[in-house]
Amino acid sequence: MEEKMGRRERKKLLSRKAILDAAVREFSRKGFKETSVADIMNAADLGIGTFYNYFESKEEILMCLLGCLVDEVDKALRDMRAAKRPSYELLEAGSRITARFLDENRFLLPLFLAAAEHSAKPQTEAHDKMPKGMVTPGFKSIFEDILREGQLAGEIRDDAPADLIAEMFHSVYQAAAFSKLPIGFQENVALKTRLLLAGIRKA
Repeated sequence: MEEKMGRRERKKLLSRKAILDAAVREFSRKGFKETSVADIMNAADLGIGTFYNYFESKEEILMCLLGCLVDEVDKALRDMRAAKRPSYELLEAGSRITARFLDENRFLLPLFLAAAEHSAKPQTEAHDKMPKGMVTPGFKSIFEDILREGQLAGEIRDDAPADLIAEMFHSVYQAAAFSKLPIGFQENVALKTRLLLAGIRKA
């Protein structure tokens, strides 16, 4: 019975992954608004009804993918923390991983920016504007935690609050997304991040 349940759970995980992978392909190809649930499920080679066994809406898929970004950044930074890397290296790595993820999944950028904006607002107002039932992934708090740790360790300037500096990091992605400069998104983020780190790092 346990082996049977194990197979069933594995099948569920594979189906969920197939839906997520298909959604990424379709969103990248057609854009979020133009992609239907039917498009996603056709690409996943699964019945439309199966979609609602795993997700309530397309928006929930976006939130799930943003959660994947948070997990990816968090894991990389845990490994760097274990290696006792300084806070400014953690900030650079987190910024680089985020830029790569968003560049590879550009359909997520508007929601990423909106989630960052809402995280700075009162919880009730933020929840009113996010898709119903969605929870904003805790991305901003990752940067805030690193900044606070860096300030306590004497690596980061402490004459500005950590949450204010974290907002500056988020603004880098928006500025890069709308930049008219003849450089790619990831390079743009990297250059802006380097300048920001130079300004907040203690000599």
